[in-house]
Amino acid sequence: MLFQVGGDGTRPTFFEMAAAQQLPASLRAALTYSLGVFALRRSFLHKILDYEDEFYAALMLILEGHSLRTTDASFAESLYGLRRKSVRLRLRKGSGEEEVQHSGLEKRQRILSVVFLVVLPYFKSKLHAIYNKEREARLRESLWGMEDQGFDEADFFTGEEPVVSRGDSGNQELSVRVQLATKIKKFIAVCYPWIHASSEGLSFSYQLLYLLDATRFYSLGLQALGIQVCRATGQELMDTSSRISKIRNHERERLRGPPWLKTVQGALLTCSYAVLDYAQTGLIAAVFIFKMMEWWYQSAEERLTAPTVYPPPPPPPAPKVFISIVAKEGIPLPPDSSLCALCLQKRANPSVVTVSGFVFCYACVFKYVTKYKRCPVTLIPASVDQIRRLFHDT
Repeated sequence: MLFQVGGDGTRPTFFEMAAAQQLPASLRAALTYSLGVFALRRSFLHKILDYEDEFYAALMLILEGHSLRTTDASFAESLYGLRRKSVRLRLRKGSGEEEVQHSGLEKRQRILSVVFLVVLPYFKSKLHAIYNKEREARLRESLWGMEDQGFDEADFFTGEEPVVSRGDSGNQELSVRVQLATKIKKFIAVCYPWIHASSEGLSFSYQLLYLLDATRFYSLGLQALGIQVCRATGQELMDTSSRISKIRNHERERLRGPPWLKTVQGALLTCSYAVLDYAQTGLIAAVFIFKMMEWWYQSAEERLTAPTVYPPPPPPPAPKVFISIVAKEGIPLPPDSSLCALCLQKRANPSVVTVSGFVFCYACVFKYVTKYKRCPVTLIPASVDQIRRLFHDT
């Protein structure tokens, strides 16, 4: 079990409660991703993914029911060493102050805890899916209009191919069902955002009050059930182990039938107990190992398939202007920088030799470079393709 250091006595810290609340959602995302990867090789797993909500609800119903029955805690809370206790407030005689008394969970509280942990999240997930589909349908209608629809609503709800001729009674019954389903979807699309916002707002308020030590309840559901989550003490852990053994011995004693049937039933019970005992750490460890291996092989595959990226080459060195050549053999520069060094007149259509950077008249430098294949001043080899016209703003 994972214990969190800190907090006040048996009261869990905010981070313990938040981690226990977020664990089922993280576990569902990891299981869905794992099944999606395995479904690429085993097509029958797509049937599980088609009923993802039902499959996960059934799995959590088994785990939560077993955990509440044996440890008085949810699946995630028992992993963090937490326990659920029934809270009763009584007034002290004389002082008039409220006294908090804790006791074990009642059967009604266990059943309602399963409802809040499994049933309500399942319905919320289905409502969220219906809302998303309705919102996408409205978005398509706003973009493409009402005329172009991808499928017939009647065919969608019946799951059958369109029939040319049908009876009047069948058409009326089908139209009534389609209209009823459409109205229900529109009602959900209108009401679900308000319900979701109210639920999230209440959840945030309770979590903030719990963080500020203003309430003993982490959520509205716990307060409605009269349940407070506390840290499990060493004695409670020992009592839990003894209670689990008593429950299992009592279940073995209730076996009926011939000896061979009792043996088979006992072996099945032993296997189911082992699976349930190691379901917490086993599921988390399996998902962690799978994610680790998937990341490892994905990184190796990316390294093998990624193209080799070479660093960019360094820029070519700048041309060297030899001052001695300019002074001795090259054409000298005129004192006025606005004059052309070749014709000693004011530059007409100024053009630059890119290898050296000196500017001349276009006609002068074009004739010179065509004849001598070099810059007139620096004598650096050049061609007419390296002459660029310059344009001045007037």
